[in-house]
Amino acid sequence: MKALITGSQGFVGRYLRGELAQHGYEVVGVDLQPGEGTIQADLMDAEGIKAIIRRERPDTVFHLSAQADVGRSWKEPALTMQLNVVAAVNLLEAVRLEHPAARLVMVGSSDQYGRLGAAGARVTEEMELQPASPYAVSKRAQEEMARLYAGSYGLHICMTRSFNHGGAGQRLGFMIPDFAHGIVQIERGRARELLVGNLSARRDFSHVKDVARAYRLIAERGESGQVYNVGSGETHSAQEVLELLRGMAKCDVPVRQDPARMRPSDTPVICCDHGKLTRDTGWEPELGIRQILADTLAYYRGLES
Repeated sequence: MKALITGSQGFVGRYLRGELAQHGYEVVGVDLQPGEGTIQADLMDAEGIKAIIRRERPDTVFHLSAQADVGRSWKEPALTMQLNVVAAVNLLEAVRLEHPAARLVMVGSSDQYGRLGAAGARVTEEMELQPASPYAVSKRAQEEMARLYAGSYGLHICMTRSFNHGGAGQRLGFMIPDFAHGIVQIERGRARELLVGNLSARRDFSHVKDVARAYRLIAERGESGQVYNVGSGETHSAQEVLELLRGMAKCDVPVRQDPARMRPSDTPVICCDHGKLTRDTGWEPELGIRQILADTLAYYRGLES
């Protein structure tokens, strides 16, 4: 079996590459930057992507490549639509024309649900999508195009709406890496306190290894044309995450709330219902919040050593 991963050098892509290799797949990556086992290519180059699909003829294609920075999507909405929609269509067209037998997994985001309010306590795939950022709109558009190609051309395509995930290697700009990095700075004597924002919101966190396993199982067992929530089904507040990390620290970690970071949450709790994913693929989360935090903290300690 051969798998092709777009965005294979990204956070989830690196773990998915390992997950697939462990299960006997030959893995080929497609990225803007060169790397081992990676084809350097731009998904905006439609003819180039067709040539790759024609030559490699993968059994499965995982589309992870995206402009995933919500803040950047507000500053560069047109670029976000190009990278997240046009590039995805180029890939869909390449598969349709060059190797329609391939199975595709198109990775989307729970941001597509938008501001959920009280409904966030149990998020199912049947809920109305109300995307509230250019990024979220782009991922919904990608999903709708994938659904169209599955229905109109008979391609085997599954789509995900993936909730928060973490682990070693996740970049700064997300809550858990930001907390972990700040704690390491205090441990090293480079900072005196950890600045935080609103700590009351509860979110669903999955370990990136569980997410990679979910993507593999969706490719192998998922039903074409279906959307699958990928998340743990458990929530933790930012306060709980912070206290767990403080308990893992090698020194006292003073905390101060920063007014500049105190943004009210439109949705106090967001919890993934992964019942459909479990029913169709047998997937269940295996690694909990403590493992996510321990792995992230160890990663940033390694960078700072």
